[in-house]
Amino acid sequence: MKTLALIFGLLFASYTLVAQETTGVTITVAIDNVVNDEGKIIIGLHTEETFMRAPGLINMESTIENGKVSFTFEDVAEGTYAIIALHDANANNRMDYHSNGMPKEGYGMSRNEMVMGPPTFDVAKFEVGNEPLHFDIRL
Repeated sequence: MKTLALIFGLLFASYTLVAQETTGVTITVAIDNVVNDEGKIIIGLHTEETFMRAPGLINMESTIENGKVSFTFEDVAEGTYAIIALHDANANNRMDYHSNGMPKEGYGMSRNEMVMGPPTFDVAKFEVGNEPLHFDIRL
């Protein structure tokens, strides 16, 4: 009888722990102005420490269909983040530049601010609380 009670107790405890696993929010991103379907879109969710310096906390890539792509970041904890996306047209996993330093490939970021020069975290940042978020990023 003790064994049966122990089994039911463990089963209930494991069910409770699984039910409480997801503590973050979902962030969806849509990009619908890609100039062509060549290559792929690379996207990253960044903190101030990783923005334009290192891979993001979560990185994804997708092929492009009819100039559109969408991504979903799951279980994102509360905090301050920024998203940056790149149309890697030649699929070489990096941004390519003209000889004058201007990007050859399209890019965009959360909040869609137009900036002269490289994007900054302060321009792209947003707060994650307890509500799901959606961004439409323009390249």
